[in-house]
Amino acid sequence: MTRITLAFAPLVILVGLIALFYFNIDRDPDFVPSVLINKPVPQVTLQPVAGAERPGFGPADLRGQVIVVNVFASWCIPCRDEHPFLMQLADEGVSIFGINQKDAPENAVAFLNDLGNPYTRIGADPDNRASIEWGVYGVPETFVVDANGVITYKHTGPLTERTLEDGLRPAIDAARATVDTAG
Repeated sequence: MTRITLAFAPLVILVGLIALFYFNIDRDPDFVPSVLINKPVPQVTLQPVAGAERPGFGPADLRGQVIVVNVFASWCIPCRDEHPFLMQLADEGVSIFGINQKDAPENAVAFLNDLGNPYTRIGADPDNRASIEWGVYGVPETFVVDANGVITYKHTGPLTERTLEDGLRPAIDAARATVDTAG
């Protein structure tokens, strides 16, 4: 390399870093891409959580209507924080299925008795196998499944007012719109 080329190397690196920052400045830091978006739900059947008085579910149950799937656990502090938003969605008629990850059934039931139960169905995932199939990084995570059983949206982390209004609700509305136009 010549001296002139070496002299410009720091400038080229600086311009590259500025471009990288410029193109990522508006990127949502909560966004974690999922390879499951626009793919059918995993072929996993979950047994009910003992004592929760809700049935478990499998892939066939995730067809025919728009469903929100929420991965939660009683030991998860952010799950407690997001729970009022799930209750709000359930009160609005949104069908929510829960995947109870690595939790003792009695703890899950106590959690739901304490905070309310927004779930239409709750599947137990004591060994984390279903969560792995769903591509879960950690709890809580929330998915939108369209009426064809296809995952159309994923949110990693607890729901907040902002993520509810800017992410989850529009995803539910978009999934419902495809049902309305197809049916």
